[in-house]
Amino acid sequence: MPQVRSFAIANSRLITLNEQGVTFKWKDYRAKERYRHKTMTLTSDEFMRRFLLHVLPAGFHCIRHYGLIANTTRKDNLTRARELLMVEKTIETADAETNDADTADGSDESVTYVCPDCGAPMIIIDTFMRGQLPRAPPVRIGES
Repeated sequence: MPQVRSFAIANSRLITLNEQGVTFKWKDYRAKERYRHKTMTLTSDEFMRRFLLHVLPAGFHCIRHYGLIANTTRKDNLTRARELLMVEKTIETADAETNDADTADGSDESVTYVCPDCGAPMIIIDTFMRGQLPRAPPVRIGES
């Protein structure tokens, strides 16, 4: 049987396991620094469901620390990739983009979302309201 590696939660973050469920530490990035670290108790079933969302199936490899956008060489690799692809130069920082009234293509619309890695404007293709399930792709007539 293949070994399953998971880095979803460190043992040091687990506090208790009892009849009420699993209690663990988590970090709320929306809260200010002092109130960022919190604890949460979930039923065992819900904890396992959330935990298993982070476990990769057999045959898949975690590529978080490898490739063109690995932290150590991200900026250089993306610059080189743009040169090789002959892509127009984009604004380097998100701050410069939000402060300017014009976008990179010269239009007067301000860009709402900017990619934190490359600084390119992101295009919204769909939005979901809280609790709304994503819709299935359309089915062609004659298919079932």
